[in-house]
Amino acid sequence: MSVVHQLSAGWLLDHLSFINKINYQLHQHHEPCCRKKEFTTSVHFESLQMDSVSSSGVCAAFIASDSSTKPENDDGGNYEMFTRKFVFRPELFDVTKPYITPAVHKECQQSNEKEDLMNGVKKEISISIIGKKRKRCVVFNQGELDAMEYHTKIRELILDGSLQLIQEGLKSGFLYPLFEKQDKGSKPITLPLDTCNLSELCEMAKHLPSLNEMEHQTLQLVEEDTSVTEQDLFLRVVENNSSFTKVITLMGQKYLLPPKSSFLLSDISCMQPLLNYRKTFDVIVIDPPWQNKSVKRSNRYSYLSPLQIKQIPIPKLAAPNCLLVTWVTNRQKHLRFIKEELYPSWSVEVVAEWHWVKITNSGEFVFPLDSPHKKPYEGLILGRVQEKTALPLRNADVNVLPIPDHKLIVSVPCTLHSHKPPLAEVLKDYIKPDGEYLELFARNLQPGWTSWGNEVLKFQHVDYFIALESGS
Repeated sequence: MSVVHQLSAGWLLDHLSFINKINYQLHQHHEPCCRKKEFTTSVHFESLQMDSVSSSGVCAAFIASDSSTKPENDDGGNYEMFTRKFVFRPELFDVTKPYITPAVHKECQQSNEKEDLMNGVKKEISISIIGKKRKRCVVFNQGELDAMEYHTKIRELILDGSLQLIQEGLKSGFLYPLFEKQDKGSKPITLPLDTCNLSELCEMAKHLPSLNEMEHQTLQLVEEDTSVTEQDLFLRVVENNSSFTKVITLMGQKYLLPPKSSFLLSDISCMQPLLNYRKTFDVIVIDPPWQNKSVKRSNRYSYLSPLQIKQIPIPKLAAPNCLLVTWVTNRQKHLRFIKEELYPSWSVEVVAEWHWVKITNSGEFVFPLDSPHKKPYEGLILGRVQEKTALPLRNADVNVLPIPDHKLIVSVPCTLHSHKPPLAEVLKDYIKPDGEYLELFARNLQPGWTSWGNEVLKFQHVDYFIALESGS
């Protein structure tokens, strides 16, 4: 379970445990001979068997099978079977210190003039840069004033609820005081080089002439599959319906596909295969690439305008009474857009507003709670699709609880950009079991979910996982 503690305030989550309980375990045939296979641009699939794993993610990684057999290969020789187990790299959740320490933030606060921040008057802010000090005049715009007002309203909710969950985490040992678990030999985290640019592949795929004929098709992977062409993956919903995880090699890069998962690799201009999938979904989670100043200044990430987000065909994808969950930044402009424009245009009624609170392994906020620049929390807006006509609900005999307002999801964040915590277990009391679940703008896959996006396989890259040791 990724839920470590559940209180009236919300949940304390273990994101790493959620990934590792999927338990990526690879069974491989090893040929004794030294012959190497020639490189091919095909996509290869290998079965991965499921096994149990502890919540801490520690397991035997490369385990020789006691009941292994040695089937013959094409040359009459024998294969040797061995098992390789992958876990997500734990250092990517090693957040021991806040990104901005409270001491630094306090200095900045003391340098500000003691005026009412809500008045929007000019303020002198002292900024220390490389030993030198300079002053600049700042005028708070309306968006900043709105953000301050919003923070004032939810501050006590965030503080009190988080404290309750953090205290439980410290008592149970899931969280720990920094001095109790110092990593003296810590090394800088080296992120894998994603040489396969998925978003560029999506753009390239749109210009391939044969793809239009495949838009109505679904690619189903079964145990017998050995390879398909890379072109087969573009603009098609790919299903791994087996009980095994598979490895896919795409443009020379390997990605792990969990069992019972499906995905569509495309951008927003090519969502038709998802509509042709002939499924409607009981839960839809959306993590839109919101436009902001830092994204606009950087060429690393693309973003969508409000109009483009509004054009997502939610009414066609949503089942009756579908639960819609949208991740949103702390910009009041985006919050108002969702509540006043986006959800009404989709016939969605807002039912709750939750917050994800990001903490360190020792229970500190990753940013000071009252920082004027970065907040240690993000929002989720939950809504229900309102049907204009009376339609029978899927599994109507199943009772689900009404969704409460102002819940907190507290967790140590992944250091990878936009790697959001899982929502499956915190939503389970409010959704129908065995429903159809969809994540839009996804960057990873989950068993039991359909995922869509132009980087949908990004965090499934094998370099984000480790094999602890090997054997044959």
